[in-house]
Amino acid sequence: MSQKDNTIYITTPIYYVNDVAHIGHAYTTIIADTLARYARLTGNKTFFLTGTDEHGQKIETSAAARGKSPKEYADEVSGKFRALWDDFGITYDRFIRTTDEEHKIGVQKAFQKMFDNGDIYKGNYEGNYCVSCETFYTDAQLLDNAGCPDCGRPTTIVKEESYFFALSKYQDRLLKLYEENPSFILPKAKAKEIVNFVSGGLNDLSISRTSFDWGVKLPASMNDDKHVMYVWLDALLNYITALGYGDDEKNMEFWPANIQLVGKDILRFHAIFWPAFLMSLDLPMPKHIAAHGWWTRDGEKMSKSKGNVVDPKEIADAYGLDAFRYFLLREVPFGQDGDFSQRALMDRINSDLGNDLGNLLNRIIGMSGKYFDYKVSSKDVLKYHEKEMKEVDALLEGSEEFLYHLQINRFLEEIWKVLTIGNKAIGDYEPWNMMKDGKTQQAMALVALITNIMAKVAVLLKSVLPSKVAEIEKSLGITVDTQSYISLIKNKELISDTTITKIDALFPRIEEELIATAVSSSTVTETAKKCCTSDTKEIKVEKQDDANLITIDQFFGTSLKIGTIVEAEEVPKSAKLLKLQVDLGEGRNRQILAGIKEYYSAESLIGTQACVVANLKPAKLMGMLSEGMLLAAKDENGLHLLRPEAPKKSGTKVS
Repeated sequence: MSQKDNTIYITTPIYYVNDVAHIGHAYTTIIADTLARYARLTGNKTFFLTGTDEHGQKIETSAAARGKSPKEYADEVSGKFRALWDDFGITYDRFIRTTDEEHKIGVQKAFQKMFDNGDIYKGNYEGNYCVSCETFYTDAQLLDNAGCPDCGRPTTIVKEESYFFALSKYQDRLLKLYEENPSFILPKAKAKEIVNFVSGGLNDLSISRTSFDWGVKLPASMNDDKHVMYVWLDALLNYITALGYGDDEKNMEFWPANIQLVGKDILRFHAIFWPAFLMSLDLPMPKHIAAHGWWTRDGEKMSKSKGNVVDPKEIADAYGLDAFRYFLLREVPFGQDGDFSQRALMDRINSDLGNDLGNLLNRIIGMSGKYFDYKVSSKDVLKYHEKEMKEVDALLEGSEEFLYHLQINRFLEEIWKVLTIGNKAIGDYEPWNMMKDGKTQQAMALVALITNIMAKVAVLLKSVLPSKVAEIEKSLGITVDTQSYISLIKNKELISDTTITKIDALFPRIEEELIATAVSSSTVTETAKKCCTSDTKEIKVEKQDDANLITIDQFFGTSLKIGTIVEAEEVPKSAKLLKLQVDLGEGRNRQILAGIKEYYSAESLIGTQACVVANLKPAKLMGMLSEGMLLAAKDENGLHLLRPEAPKKSGTKVS
């Protein structure tokens, strides 16, 4: 996305209707909404698409378990997604459902065209199928010879007649696409994973099913009613059927898409299958496929069984929607995993939003009211504060490039540097002393400087904090729109004389967590029962095997430290090993070989921290020295490194 684009097309993935919306869905959608709002603000013709993916065996099975038809179940869950986005004020131009009739028509026409182009053929398929992921895997890809490599659930052997898409035919064209368009996949670090996968060879893709019938039927011309389309073929085509492909095509002017946002777990489908389908249809490639990371809660992976899934509506209702939007966009660099905690959210609200943004507006209200009856004039701003205004304008103009490259956290950091200039100027120039000394003109210029800073910041923040910026507009007597964007940001002009209106604090300070955290551990429950019982004569303790017990001295004989991973790379010819350079605060980096390649990319680990066994005897693996071991936990949900809840100094002891 850039200012040079005549049209802007932004998409989220369409969300699978097997569950309610969680923080990951909200994160993707809020990023897309922010980009769409900004595109419109800057005067671009914009189309923003979101929606729901409603076909497949998983939906058919879930509906049956609830005594509903697949369509009834899909209507119910899709309705909840749409209601949430409407409640959040998401400014989508189309909410597509794969059960929409015009979508089905477009998909069937696309299937027919790919068939006519010689890219679809009929055959038989046998493989390991994961119902949850709607994906086939080879034997080599399975976990422990049976588990899905993505979700860990058991796979089943499926053998059936199938239509195939000739994916292997497009291997070289895909590699050329990645090479010639280095920003096609964002963040760029993710591109290496895709290139390596495609370079390893592509198998043709099974794109139909006969074992269930909840899906889009093949075109009537195929005369093969027992087949329905593979859910990923059906789902990916929504990005063009939403524009009218195969029907009226009234909005196809928006294709190719500028930004297609996805979670990192579905990047492979969007970076390999999707461009191959488009090549077969003779359509141009999207400009960017952008994959964001996952969210954990208080350092733990979210799951229903743990009861720690973040309900985005609950958080937004408690802390405010704009504060929630800001936290998601500011807290974590795009592409990296983020951690949600109420404490971290409160820190952002109290510090960034309350102290920096809200307090600066309060100071404008206070100074203008006390000294100038709420009247502000910009006529002497450049006479006394040309240096500050040049710095402000340069920072704000430069901040846009971060937004266009999806570095939204950096975009916000630059804006907050401008707020720092405003708050610092008040302390440096001391308007209260100016007024005492009769320097009314200089004091007015300072108040106008701060007012202009707030007005310019409001323009760029409108897409992030739409409701709160509306309050700022009311207070400053300005309107944030394309005209003010051109005037204040592009042309670096000042606002006209204005009258300030007093409003309530934008972000009142929050002292305590607003949502109670439930504890549902059976262990805690049993402990509570024992502690509260009136019968204290005997507490039965289950017998333990002494052979498995260690002394406290034995435990402290292990040196555990926090290490910072400063370099990471794949070990050639190894399917599992990554070679890491880890800082343990020793003045040199330790080389550690870790068998975590299946769960982490090398790029994603750089700059992160982990718990390290620091006094492990060095060993050689594949001819390379390994000087320690990372601690990790693995269960049916996969493997995760053990990390500190907050960043710690390298070498900090774990006890």
